[in-house]
Amino acid sequence: MKLTYIFAIFLLSCNPKTQDSAKTDDLKTEFSLPKKLKEVSGMAISQDQKTIWAIEDAGNKNVVYGLDLKGNLITDVLVENADNNDWEDITKDNAGNIYIGDFGNNENDRQNLCILKLDLKSETQKSAKVIQTTKFHYEGQTEFPPKKSNLLYDCEAFVEKDGNFYLFTKNRSKGFDGTFLVFQIPNKEGDFEAKLVGKLKLEGGYNDAAITSASINSKNQIVLLTHKNIHVLSGFAPDNFNSAKIQKFVLNHNSQKEAVVFLDDKTLLIADEKDKKEGGNVYKFELK
Repeated sequence: MKLTYIFAIFLLSCNPKTQDSAKTDDLKTEFSLPKKLKEVSGMAISQDQKTIWAIEDAGNKNVVYGLDLKGNLITDVLVENADNNDWEDITKDNAGNIYIGDFGNNENDRQNLCILKLDLKSETQKSAKVIQTTKFHYEGQTEFPPKKSNLLYDCEAFVEKDGNFYLFTKNRSKGFDGTFLVFQIPNKEGDFEAKLVGKLKLEGGYNDAAITSASINSKNQIVLLTHKNIHVLSGFAPDNFNSAKIQKFVLNHNSQKEAVVFLDDKTLLIADEKDKKEGGNVYKFELK
């Protein structure tokens, strides 16, 4: 048996550190989203901290929407050379470059997954172009789709760190148990196998533990959003997320939350989708 294979087995058999829970205040609305944004799937903050970039998922336009920090719509930026197959998250790197994750994969059968880098720099733009396409497939996925007990290859959450993307999958398996996978992909033009660097588990049912968005701060903390909770990952290594400590913040609020972004190292903005009775808001949350 090869040493690399032995290491892979060890990596995936490690358990994460104890999942701590923190008591939190009730979630409070910061502002309501513009009426045209009913299915926000991701948010990022511009490098100058003045603009919230927001996207919508499958069935919506190939547009990035710019909001000010009070929730006013200030621009619609058409992405000229890309289709919105299923845009599920948006992030930026330390230089302010903007990336869209076109990797929504509800049925676990897509074979055209990619991450798009845009030339989006300013709220004065009316259009943007894709200047880098990072295509990928998942290490370990051999069936499209896999068996219903192994639907672990949908994704709605990613971050960029030190020249790599990190993807956190959304479990759609029959017999949901909170398991999710972490994959690493180089931030480059090309077609890559996404490297499996973690297999972890969140506590609770689907609304507690199905991951819908992610964000990273300057302290190397990654937040994972679910409909009911925030989960903070820390203490991980670039090639081994199984060493991560997970702290859960209960939001005391259940809605279809689909987007999260750090406003600063302790402050989060969280958005949910609009339905007939609720949602369509951005909330502010402090990590204490």
